[in-house]
Amino acid sequence: MAEGLDELLDEVESKFCRPDLLSLDKDKGPRGCRGILSNDWNRGEAKESLRSTETFKEEDDLDSLINEIFEEPNFDKKPFKLKSKSSGNTSVRASIQGLGKSCSPVYLGGSTAPCGVGTTTSQRVCDHLRCTACDFWVVCYDDCMWDKSCDYLFFRNNMPEFHKLKTKLVKKKGTRAYACQCSWRTIEELTDLQTDHQLRWVCGKH
Repeated sequence: MAEGLDELLDEVESKFCRPDLLSLDKDKGPRGCRGILSNDWNRGEAKESLRSTETFKEEDDLDSLINEIFEEPNFDKKPFKLKSKSSGNTSVRASIQGLGKSCSPVYLGGSTAPCGVGTTTSQRVCDHLRCTACDFWVVCYDDCMWDKSCDYLFFRNNMPEFHKLKTKLVKKKGTRAYACQCSWRTIEELTDLQTDHQLRWVCGKH
């Protein structure tokens, strides 16, 4: 019976096992399929080693990606400089301040008196007058005077159209004719506006 089993095993080895594997060491596996089992074992170890290597590689790539994300930005580049606007702001501020100035005191004057912002030290004639009574800007005409026939209705109906007002203007050198819709004056000398209490004229700012 034992001899028949040995013959059967020999027949199986000759049919299903490679001849070169039969010469391997008998301690490496069971009789008849020692080479096949050893080859499968080595293949499994190789796959496991490859899988482990790929895992380590993926972990390294993930660590590198995380480091790039959380890495501080590079500020070594040349810093940009904001353009200084101090000079531009100074000129704009000066122009704004100039537009917001008012005469104090307010002067009226003849055609020879210079116009501008009037002060106690710089006695200039205000050429930006506005009437608080009729809310009209005051017009003025150099080297002219108003005719004595002028009345309230004339200015009420004709202000501020020059082609209508000129019918009552008389040429006179050195004088200046002022008028709003409700008041009118002919001035020859420098005059402080506060001395004429009937006028409601104020400086409209320069």
